[in-house]
Amino acid sequence: MRALLSESELVGYGERLGSALSSGEVLWLEGDLGAGKTTLVKAVVQGLGADQGATSPTYGLVHRYEGRRGPIYHVDCYRLDGGDEGRDLDWEGLGRGDVLLVEWPERAGPWALPPSRRIRLEHAEQPDRRWVEEVAC
Repeated sequence: MRALLSESELVGYGERLGSALSSGEVLWLEGDLGAGKTTLVKAVVQGLGADQGATSPTYGLVHRYEGRRGPIYHVDCYRLDGGDEGRDLDWEGLGRGDVLLVEWPERAGPWALPPSRRIRLEHAEQPDRRWVEEVAC
């Protein structure tokens, strides 16, 4: 699937995606700064039934939310250098949550858990839209 979505359409897509995710899924979110990754995460977390709203974990690296079925982990690897820094995150523990959402997974190096789903977001020519593509794993 590749679609050109407005922000409100991205939110609706994320909420539907969150409600459809199976327990144990690892979702990689790829794209440039400002492409909508955190907006999508917020919607997915909402779709998973978390009471609290998701925020960007750029400075804390990992945020935890409580969903209907258990913990949802959101990792933002933007500040990692792509080398061994990714090793220091407890990937095994993060993978035991209900769902793991990873922004900037390429910066975690070989340490990031492999995805069950990958979503690529790209800026579009229109400032209020972005391309969203589910990439085969």
